[in-house]
Amino acid sequence: MSTLITRWWWLRHAPVPDPENRICGRLDPPCDLSDEDRLAALARRLPPQAVVVESGLLRCHQTLGAIEAAGLPVAPSLIEAALQEQDFGHWQGRRWAELDQSKDPLVAAFWRDPAGTAPPGGESFEAVMARVKACITDLTRQFEGRDIIAVAHAGTIRAALALALDLSPHAALSFVIDPLSLTRLDAIGEGWRVNGVNLEVGE
Repeated sequence: MSTLITRWWWLRHAPVPDPENRICGRLDPPCDLSDEDRLAALARRLPPQAVVVESGLLRCHQTLGAIEAAGLPVAPSLIEAALQEQDFGHWQGRRWAELDQSKDPLVAAFWRDPAGTAPPGGESFEAVMARVKACITDLTRQFEGRDIIAVAHAGTIRAALALALDLSPHAALSFVIDPLSLTRLDAIGEGWRVNGVNLEVGE
């Protein structure tokens, strides 16, 4: 069994302005890059010359570009659609408050089992965990012993934590993953080490 350590640097994208609390999911709006101090701190903290992967959605691409502009030398990024946010299907673009007031039985079923129930036309969080696990396993094998910066989404990072900690889907949903937050996971052989979630980056 290999003892090489593959260091995952999970970065959630910058915040997406959303005063109406709409469900974003796979929608592709731009993000707010006004927190220049935080972006500069991340540029100092993240490892140079790492493998870089992003989900392919605009908010991740913009975040990575802003950190690179703040001084982080990065290689051209790999686009991994498997790291995209959960697909909320027909609910994307709608407000949670609106859905709750609709008395739709599908909404009630979702809240009874938010990890196992797929929104109409979308996917469940359990399905997110499966695709993210497969992607992480493949990339860890491909880039064993390297640093990997992954610019992704809250749901993606919860799925990564579930893999590292062997959590149930319901338990993984309890994590809060802040915008522009850093989560550090190390793959060691067949196991994982969690270095931190929502880490301070020395602003």
